[in-house]
Amino acid sequence: MSVLAIDAGTTGVTAVVVEQDGTISAKGYQEFAQHFPRPGWVEHAPEEIWQATLEATSQVIKAYDASQLQAVGITNQRETVLLWDRETLGSPRRAIVWQDRRTADLCTRLRDAGHEDRVRELTGLRLDPYFSGTKLMWLAENEPHTWALVESGRYAIGTVDSYLIARMTRGTYHCTDVSNASRTLLFDLEAGDWSDELCSLFGVPRDALPELVPNWGEIATTDPRSFLDLSLPIAGLAGDQQSALFGQTCFEEGDSKCTYGTGSFILTNTGSTILRSDAGLLTTAAWRSPSGEMTYASEGSIFVTGAAVQWLRDGLQIVGSATETEAIARTVPDSEGVVFVPALTGLGAPHWDPHARGLIIGITRGTTRAHIVRATLEAIAFEVRDVLDTMPGLSALRVDGGAAANDMLCQIQADQVGVPVERPSMVETTALGAAFLAGLGTGVWASTDDLRHTWTLDQRFEPGADRTRADACYARWTDAVERSKGWAD
Repeated sequence: MSVLAIDAGTTGVTAVVVEQDGTISAKGYQEFAQHFPRPGWVEHAPEEIWQATLEATSQVIKAYDASQLQAVGITNQRETVLLWDRETLGSPRRAIVWQDRRTADLCTRLRDAGHEDRVRELTGLRLDPYFSGTKLMWLAENEPHTWALVESGRYAIGTVDSYLIARMTRGTYHCTDVSNASRTLLFDLEAGDWSDELCSLFGVPRDALPELVPNWGEIATTDPRSFLDLSLPIAGLAGDQQSALFGQTCFEEGDSKCTYGTGSFILTNTGSTILRSDAGLLTTAAWRSPSGEMTYASEGSIFVTGAAVQWLRDGLQIVGSATETEAIARTVPDSEGVVFVPALTGLGAPHWDPHARGLIIGITRGTTRAHIVRATLEAIAFEVRDVLDTMPGLSALRVDGGAAANDMLCQIQADQVGVPVERPSMVETTALGAAFLAGLGTGVWASTDDLRHTWTLDQRFEPGADRTRADACYARWTDAVERSKGWAD
């Protein structure tokens, strides 16, 4: 028995087939375009996301017997919001992506009006352009003709998962799960449902939002006319970071993981407890079982890590691929004083400054691309330490995502956080989590105990003995971060 998992990420869509022993037997990938209409604005074309989904899945089923598939699980970039016509499934505009900063002034307006404390109390989040609610508020204020069709019921509102479900089911289903809903600023964590109070504050008609469904169980069924002749139960659903937490088998309270993707996200399972932080961490829904039991998590959200490497490749064009970075960085013993703060879309946890901007400091005539590449890898580790320093008691850190394959990054990370970094044999844990959820929902796996047995260690990186040097490098980083703040204000 096997499960198809679709990971609709920020820069592309990955489709994998996961076998009962947790191994991947087929994989497809298709990148899609990033649109930057103005500085600080980031958009995706919904149709391009859908076509990338079809292409990645086509690659899989060309290499695998589709009759063996039991179910499909979906995981996705969170906070990104889309509109689509309920009948034609066409979208009237591009999606506003989670990285988009256009609502910074709107967040300030809401904060000045005294709304932030109540928003944090209900949602576990803060007023920041990162989240979906202010994006929808911006659409209502700036594109009234489009918004009128939302209010009339013609257009649906959703996150990427709910859009893909609509496309895969020919518009039959409009649903999402608590992990995605809890990132919108419209979800009441304690009630476990959409909040009328928050919908009113942000001006979002509740009827336009998706139905909330459990994270596993038979949620919907794909329409073969729309989805490559496949008729499969959609049986697993989760936002990418919660999916990675599940894929890392972090089922116990206190279990933590760090995913290196476009950004980096550190999540700790807090069980049935809604743990509120005063140190810049978010409180989020992790998953909800078919019986209705909620699991929560604390989260540190870092906006740009892997995207900084992508910028080295596409923007500066000083590397040909992400996989080159380790070899290039190893040609120098250190960054020679160069520090890179990749605040390319502002700073997330624990700083939360949407007006911060990227900074490279310490450049001399002797600076080479190798120093900048090494400073980029160090920056990723420093950003993660920023968050983990607010999470005392960590005994080990499980890592995943594309950059986790970089041995140098994992070692720098262990040196910086002072605890072992554990990399699993399977670093595609975001897709793996979606597969696990779908398999739980259809009986491929009987319980989370079965899933634990699929996790195997690839390599454990022990922290180096020279804490003084690690702390000195980190102190220089924190100085640079302060210099980056407020630049675009």
